[in-house]
Amino acid sequence: MTPQLALILFMLAAAVAMFVLNRPRMDVVALLVLVTMPLTGVVTMNEALAGFADGSIILIAALFVIGEGLVRTGVARRLGDWLDRTAGNSETRLLVLLMASVAGLGSLMSSTAVVAIFIPVVLRIAQNRSMSPRRLMMPLSVAALISGMLTLVATAPNLVVNAELIRQGAEGFSFFAFTPFGLPVLAVGIVYMLVARGLLTGTPAEGGATKGRPTLRDWIARYHLAERERRTLVKPGSPLVGRTIEEIDLHDDGVNLLAIERIGRFSATVIRPTGQTRIEAGDVLLVDVSATPENVEELRAQYGLQPLPLSESHDYFSDRSQDIGMVEVMLPAESRLIGHTIADARLRSEHGLTVIGLRHGGRVVTENLPTETLKLGDTLLLIGFWSDIRKLREEGADMVVLNMPAEFDEILPAASRAPYALGVLGLVVLLMVSGVVPNVQAALIGCLLMGLFGCVDFNSAYGSISWKTLILIVGMLPFSLALQRTGGVDLAAEGVIHLVGEAEPRIVLATLFVITAALGLFISNTATAVLMAPVALAIAKDLGASPYPFAMIIALGASTAFMTPISSPVNTLVVGPGQYSFGDFIKVGVPLAILTAIISVLLVPVILPFY
Repeated sequence: MTPQLALILFMLAAAVAMFVLNRPRMDVVALLVLVTMPLTGVVTMNEALAGFADGSIILIAALFVIGEGLVRTGVARRLGDWLDRTAGNSETRLLVLLMASVAGLGSLMSSTAVVAIFIPVVLRIAQNRSMSPRRLMMPLSVAALISGMLTLVATAPNLVVNAELIRQGAEGFSFFAFTPFGLPVLAVGIVYMLVARGLLTGTPAEGGATKGRPTLRDWIARYHLAERERRTLVKPGSPLVGRTIEEIDLHDDGVNLLAIERIGRFSATVIRPTGQTRIEAGDVLLVDVSATPENVEELRAQYGLQPLPLSESHDYFSDRSQDIGMVEVMLPAESRLIGHTIADARLRSEHGLTVIGLRHGGRVVTENLPTETLKLGDTLLLIGFWSDIRKLREEGADMVVLNMPAEFDEILPAASRAPYALGVLGLVVLLMVSGVVPNVQAALIGCLLMGLFGCVDFNSAYGSISWKTLILIVGMLPFSLALQRTGGVDLAAEGVIHLVGEAEPRIVLATLFVITAALGLFISNTATAVLMAPVALAIAKDLGASPYPFAMIIALGASTAFMTPISSPVNTLVVGPGQYSFGDFIKVGVPLAILTAIISVLLVPVILPFY
């Protein structure tokens, strides 16, 4: 024990204590380490800052951006909606599908980002089913942590351990090197959570932030819109083909054209109809119709239109709520619209919005809307594209926005870009698996393509990166170098070997797993991997064994962060929505950690032999 080593160990103990107390926050602790470590003389300032140039740090940041592309395009939300539909009324099927989906998605991107994506999805599912979110949030975090055991890029500890292998001259793990261990753990974890969910009882979910706000369905019922929606296909021989909207004005026939669905290369695009928009064969017209059924049939025959089926719920185009929305507005005393009819108000030409509902006081007007005269205090229900609704809210002087629907909070900025986001994700995975380019280069290519295809913009890309996570990793890396230079790593390795004596290497693996998981009780799993990876590799060297099983056991142990809410950002994220206490993680996480340890210690030597 040299004075320099004693000083480094004192700093390490102080950092761990601050992590446990969460005073100050973890990234600030990491910055304190960066600033004070060079003062010891063990590492230089350049060496302390070298982590910012580490390929693993760049890779983690790039994965956050790719994850943001999946969020903004709605890929994750569509997955959540599919989960809800597919699970039916079975909570067991829902839990299995949820954990499998989260683990699958988490294996390709940051597990922290996956949890952030799925929290609103799970809350929505819980609200729809009137069940407690406590029963789903813990399985969500468990699946996200297990996803870190499935691929190389799934979680930061894997990349930290892999970087340490490369730094010490080894080849590093392949993309799917973790999969043979993660799949059995995932299967056991799903079965375990089916049993353990009984420990996570609670009150049913409420509306949360949107409670009390109207939904599109509320307005559909209030303004009697359910029978007025129509979808019609423009057949090739239709006289509408090639004509502009201005040339075929159907307002006098009680028909309002709200939007046009036009089939593109990958999916249908919703087009805002303007006076100069030309109708094409194959277009699907979304129309609001107040005409009689007989008149509707005459119009279809006259213009060569084929009726298309509507949803069973008659939800008035709510299935297009990512593009088309509604807003309730009121006419103030200074409004220029007072005294004019709805037709004369020309809201469509001035604001791009169509009046589909009107209330005089408490009375809802359902007939002859275009000829209805507007009065002070009238409430109008308008429909149109969200961009026009936002513009009205910012600039509208003649109308005061009363209510925005709850669905407004769920609008995806780049919903039409989903096929591109999936294609980019597939390309990144293919490049990583094939090894054509380094992983970090593949991820950066993915970031550029996400931007090129409009899945992310600069603001969303930079905003998606968890700088706190990156600073934490970079700030803790100097400890690894300092402990190696002062002999701390060798001392720790000798201590572990002394602890297990002449036991076989499998016992050494078990000991390393327990130490890694135990450290995770107090500090983040990323910081744990930074500290334990060099120790494990030093032990492998002392035993004359392959470094791979020892590195793998550290990665698996670091991902076994089920036991406390501070072990991983994944756990921290679900504490609030799941209303969990520290004890909830202990009673659910400890048995699962023991099961994971058993599986890992049994499998690692079989798949990655010691010699």
